[in-house]
Amino acid sequence: MNRTRNNACETARTRALVQPPTPQHYQTPARPLRAPPRYTFYMPPAAWGWEITPAELESWILEHTPQWLVLNKPPYVVCHPSKRGPWSSLAGACREYLGLQRVHMPFRLDRETSGVVVIAKDPATASQMQRAVQQRRVRKIYLAILTGELGEAVTVDAPIGRLGATRVAIRQGVIEGGQRAVTRFIPLHSEGGYTLARVEPETGRLHQIRVHAAHIGHAIAGDKIYGPDESLFLEFLESGFSPRLASALPLPRHALHCAEVHFDPAAWCPSGLHFHAPLFPDLKMGASESAPGVPGGINRPFPFL
Repeated sequence: MNRTRNNACETARTRALVQPPTPQHYQTPARPLRAPPRYTFYMPPAAWGWEITPAELESWILEHTPQWLVLNKPPYVVCHPSKRGPWSSLAGACREYLGLQRVHMPFRLDRETSGVVVIAKDPATASQMQRAVQQRRVRKIYLAILTGELGEAVTVDAPIGRLGATRVAIRQGVIEGGQRAVTRFIPLHSEGGYTLARVEPETGRLHQIRVHAAHIGHAIAGDKIYGPDESLFLEFLESGFSPRLASALPLPRHALHCAEVHFDPAAWCPSGLHFHAPLFPDLKMGASESAPGVPGGINRPFPFL
C-alpha cells in the first residue's frame, strides 16, 4: 500500500480513547459517581493504515454486480470513512472507485480483521441487506487462531457490554446486564499451544468473537486488547508494533478472518447469496487445502510456533 499520507494524518486522532487507571470508582451518598477523565492518544503515522490504491482495491474484489461489490478486505484497512481522504478507508475507496456519492455496508470488520466485506451500491439493496442482518438471515463464518488447545466445540452464551475498570475505553467484556451474545467455537486443528477454529457468531456485538474467545481462556492470537495485557494496545497506539509487542504476541495482528458470508434466500435474492474469501498470506503460510470443513485449511504447524 502507498505509505504516502497527507499532512492531516500526522495529527489525526485515533478513535480509540483510553482513560487513566483509577484504583476505585464507586458511589456513596456523599460522593456521586463521576465518569473518569478521558484522554486521546495520538497514533503515529507508522501505526495508521496506509492509503489504498485503485489497483489494490481491484485485486481484492470477489464479486461485482450492478447491485453490490464484495471484497476480501486485507488486515489493517479500516472500513469506516476517514477524515484523511477517501482512499484511507474501504468505504471511501469504494465510493471513489465506483464513482458513487455514497456506498453502504450492512456489516463491518475491525481494522485488523480480514475477510468478506459486502458493499451495497444503491439504497434499495442496502435496505434489503440491512434488514436481512437485523432479522438474522445472514450467517457469517470466521476462521481464528486461538491461544491454547481447544479440545472440543463450545458455544458461549454470555452477555457483552462495555467494561468500566479498564484504561482502554473501547474494551468490551462479559458483564451482567450486557447485550445477549452467542458464539460457537469449533476446533479444526490444535498444535503447539494454538488452535485453528471455525467460529460462528449468532449475534453481532462489538468485538464479540474476541471477547468470547478471551472469556473461555483462548484469546485470539495476536489480540492487543483481549490478549495477554491490554497495555500492549496502549503501547501500540503510542509506538506502533514495538519490540515488546513483537516478543509478547505471535503475530502483528489478531488472527481473525471472515471466511464466508451467506444471505438466506429472499425475494430480492431467490437463491441466496454466498461469498467466500481465502486467507491472506500472513495467516495462510501454514495452510493447505486438504483439511476438511475449512476454506484454506491447515494440517501442518503454524509458521510462528
